[in-house]
Amino acid sequence: MHTVYTVIAGLVVFGIVVFVHEMGHYLAARWRGVQVDVFSIGFGPALTSWQDRVGTKWQISLLPLGGYVKLHGFEKHPDAPAEEGDENAFNRKSVLSRALVTVAGPVFNFLLTIILFAVLLSCFGKPEAKPDIGSLAANGAASRAGLKLGDEITKLDGHRILSIGDIQTQVAAHPGAVMQVSVMREGKELELPVTLDRLTQDGHEVGRLGVGFMLKHGAPLPVYKAIPAAFGQTWDMCANMLEGIWQIVSGQRSAKQLSGTIGIIHMSGQAVDYGVASAVGFVALLSLNLGLINLFPVPMLDGGHLLFYACEAVLGRPLSERTQGYALQFGLLLVVALFVFSTVNDLRGLGVFHWLFAHGG
Repeated sequence: MHTVYTVIAGLVVFGIVVFVHEMGHYLAARWRGVQVDVFSIGFGPALTSWQDRVGTKWQISLLPLGGYVKLHGFEKHPDAPAEEGDENAFNRKSVLSRALVTVAGPVFNFLLTIILFAVLLSCFGKPEAKPDIGSLAANGAASRAGLKLGDEITKLDGHRILSIGDIQTQVAAHPGAVMQVSVMREGKELELPVTLDRLTQDGHEVGRLGVGFMLKHGAPLPVYKAIPAAFGQTWDMCANMLEGIWQIVSGQRSAKQLSGTIGIIHMSGQAVDYGVASAVGFVALLSLNLGLINLFPVPMLDGGHLLFYACEAVLGRPLSERTQGYALQFGLLLVVALFVFSTVNDLRGLGVFHWLFAHGG
């Protein structure tokens, strides 16, 4: 029963973030005079739908793993022959209008993140988790290696620590491995080899360091301070995410840390279990992730379309249908490959493969 509750809570959290993203596209389209044919939460056949007075079909679809806004004329090339009723078509609008409609989705995700961070800071204060060791598990990996209370962990295998979650993710991905842990102790940096413990969790092994970190709760901030602080926190999070992605791309950390839709829904449900502040914080981080990743210049993503529009603005004409077609095919292949890879990671992390092998044959 708890698993069902976790999944439902996760779907609700994920749905909120997707809805805000698509609402950004929708409102920008209405602002720029573009007809919106469909606004869908989820993919596949519609479970329920209704049509508003301006002709937009709103629907909730069978597969709640995302959503989309179907803009009239979006799939047509800007140089395609005009047809009757095309005055409100996306492809008939200026480069600026098309770019504004496209970028509005990620912008709304960033705005949601900033608003939620401001709410958290003004209502709960800023919890400051420091990579300082506040507790050591008896005979745990850290204790055996000589780490002490008060040590500040600065690097793992030579890579700078981005956050407490970064430590947890990297350690979990390397059960039983020998990891070089750099710490600051009394003003001096030390590097200690730590053989990580192995812990079975949900049917699969994860690494364990055996430490607890210090956590300080700041006082709630007045709104006039919470808002600029939320902007700063959003900026810092973006920088950390980009650095983490670069480390995965450059091979500095394992790609097994990538999570897909299933993993995100699972983590969303867990965040809800920990209370309101945790759930709100996770929605903010998820929204930031969705907005940032969608701005990557990959065809099929918003950033890829923005790249097309930038080329059109510079060249004075749109890229040929053939060029855009090849680019979109490449983007689709890349997105599908990433989806499959991250889904395999999610299923492995949830112990699905371990269960199948254990009960197979």
